[in-house]
Amino acid sequence: MGITECDNMLMLLSVSQKMNDKDRERVMPLMIRGFRDAAEEGGTSVTGGQTVINPWIIVGGVGSVVCQPNEFIMPDGAVPGDVLVLTKPLGTQVAVNAHQWLDQPERWNKIKLVVTKEEVKEAYQEAMFSMATLNRTAAGLMHKFQAHAATDVTGFGLLGHANNLAAQQRNEVAFVIHNLPILAKMAAVSKACGNLFNLVQGTSAETSGGLLVCLPREQAAKFCSEMKSQSSGAGGQGAAGGAWIIGIVEKGDRRARIIDKPRIIEVPPRGSQAANQDNSSTSPSPSPNLL
Repeated sequence: MGITECDNMLMLLSVSQKMNDKDRERVMPLMIRGFRDAAEEGGTSVTGGQTVINPWIIVGGVGSVVCQPNEFIMPDGAVPGDVLVLTKPLGTQVAVNAHQWLDQPERWNKIKLVVTKEEVKEAYQEAMFSMATLNRTAAGLMHKFQAHAATDVTGFGLLGHANNLAAQQRNEVAFVIHNLPILAKMAAVSKACGNLFNLVQGTSAETSGGLLVCLPREQAAKFCSEMKSQSSGAGGQGAAGGAWIIGIVEKGDRRARIIDKPRIIEVPPRGSQAANQDNSSTSPSPSPNLL
């Protein structure tokens, strides 16, 4: 909704009852510090919360803010002709699982023909960088470029959240997705393991994903360009430093769909030659049938 400020942050911390004292004293302070660091990056601080004992380790929280109506954007104003932009690449679930499979020969043997161990490790690192990147920059740019609606892409995958957003629109519109920016090699991994994650179909879960934004046609490329320029100074392009035009808004039945053969945009790891070449470009390269 274009909110960039947070007045108050509460933390929920769950300590695993399976942890011994040594592990608990080592791990839990690091989790607390990481949560506080993220809050500080977001311009706020942790003012309270709750700690519980649980079978699993959990960390989470809730942020709240009091603001004026002109400080947020209702997620229901998309109009035909708008352009869909995604601010983080897809494939985090695949990358994390592929990394786990490095030590599981039965699983690894299914994907080793399409990806190397080094490429899996790079994708895993990119997924980590992406998940650790706040959506604060994108939220601010929503105001600058007159966004009409947006949602974050998380556990229901791109198509799940796109459908949720489309259903909320005041106008009779449909979202049509043509392009899928995906962490390098992860589309091939998903296919090699029998579409276990349905990544290209849009239902693979994304943790801490980007924003799916509906922008006026004339503003979309500018939004993407500024997203890249604002992030390129913080360690390079890579997964956490871009925005991609992925589709269009047209008149329809308040649903979203991915075309049968979407264009896969391989998002290279930061620091790679491909990422550096992408950084040198001053504007995004959307599919010609979208703009």
